[in-house]
Amino acid sequence: MKEFVAYIVKNLVDHPDKVKINEIGGTQTLIIELSVEKSDIGKIIGKKGKTINAIRTLLMSVASRNGIRVNLEILEENGTRHNPEAAAPAA
Repeated sequence: MKEFVAYIVKNLVDHPDKVKINEIGGTQTLIIELSVEKSDIGKIIGKKGKTINAIRTLLMSVASRNGIRVNLEILEENGTRHNPEAAAPAA
């Protein structure tokens, strides 16, 4: 899973050498923490979160074939998690 995410993300960003991916394995859920250069965060998230949602959809598809659940989180420079869904205004 880590290699799959790395392949996708490194082909989207301007600084592929700054991409850091950490897997945290649980009993039933795998958490993947993604850290990129600050200037590349927008490229990973995309307009209205479409790019990150597409990556998550692909990741969930691969994970379901392996019988596990996966959660992809973007880490900011200070180590806090970035949740694009929380940034969207309520309708």
